[in-house]
Amino acid sequence: MTTDEQDQAACLASSRGSADDAGVLVLHLSGRWLLSRQRPKLPDVLSKVDPSAYKSIHFDIHCLQSWDTGLLIFVRACQDWANENGLNCHLGDLPEGVQNLVRLSRVVPKNESTGGFKGRDWLSSLGQKSLGVLDGVMRYLAFSGELVLDLLAFVTGRAKIRRQDFLFILQTTGATAVPIVSLLSFLTGLIIAFIGVIQLQKFAADIYVADLVGLATTRELAAVMAGVIMAGRTGAAFAAQIGSMKVNEEIDALTTFGISPMQFLVLPRVIAMVLMMPLLCVFANAVSIAGGMVVATTISDVSVTQYINQIDHAVSTTDFAVGIFKSAVFGLIVAMAGCYRGLNCGKDATAVGLAATSAVVTAITWIVIADAVFAVMFHILGV
Repeated sequence: MTTDEQDQAACLASSRGSADDAGVLVLHLSGRWLLSRQRPKLPDVLSKVDPSAYKSIHFDIHCLQSWDTGLLIFVRACQDWANENGLNCHLGDLPEGVQNLVRLSRVVPKNESTGGFKGRDWLSSLGQKSLGVLDGVMRYLAFSGELVLDLLAFVTGRAKIRRQDFLFILQTTGATAVPIVSLLSFLTGLIIAFIGVIQLQKFAADIYVADLVGLATTRELAAVMAGVIMAGRTGAAFAAQIGSMKVNEEIDALTTFGISPMQFLVLPRVIAMVLMMPLLCVFANAVSIAGGMVVATTISDVSVTQYINQIDHAVSTTDFAVGIFKSAVFGLIVAMAGCYRGLNCGKDATAVGLAATSAVVTAITWIVIADAVFAVMFHILGV
């Protein structure tokens, strides 16, 4: 028996020498038999033991300091080895807890392998994914239909929303978003104008940088930039707010009290976004055109008056109307994506983050798709 390494789990096999104990193999256990520590392996301990020379196995635990499942694993291995070689494994010298757990492990049947499951084939996987997509589409359509009914109820005065909540959402989706929309729109105007001036100077057509900035901003970039910014800022916030309420079971409480979550949570956010996005788009138009004017008047011979006159000549009311219409649609997309992901959030904190991320990805994806559809539609209509 090894007693010099008290902290290290150790086991040493020996046979008793007396005549009465002949044929008894004794395993001396010492140290700490813990899963976190290094333990001897049974094949190493019994490598020089001839099982035919013994009739039973006993355990000596006088130097055993502590134990956990690591000792149970070793004792079970000893018991299996004894059964395989026709020996009797005596557990009476072990701690009572070890004895009970080893007996319990013998009583509990082994898990029968299910066998035969080799994973889904590609056709099953395709069908499973198709059903998942179909289920998602059906839930989104149900959400859209319920929102349309609530909007109709709001227009006809049958739906009620809290004025304080609605005003607060208007502020968070409109006024507080102005700084970030201003910064990015101004930089976008600068970049477009800089690239345009560099190219147009080759043809002595610097003045047309105003056409480039004005048309690109009013018809496309202001609405798209505002939509992307609001998707990352407000759409994610909508998903996180509603998702947190679902995790805390506040939405279940609203339903229990007969309050529609769609009218109480979704409707004010959708209306606020549809109202505020056109205003943000108009503001982004002005700031972006101003950014282009800074570049045009700085690195080219275009004056401020010439730039403004050229903008007035190149950009029509229709161009402004197209951008404003797009921004309203993008606001609807952002609000619906955020609210839908929040209402379909899971029940834990991780799900809230996933819902916010999914809301941003969904909103930006649908903004790009909608912008492409609008481009084709306006081209066909000649707008």
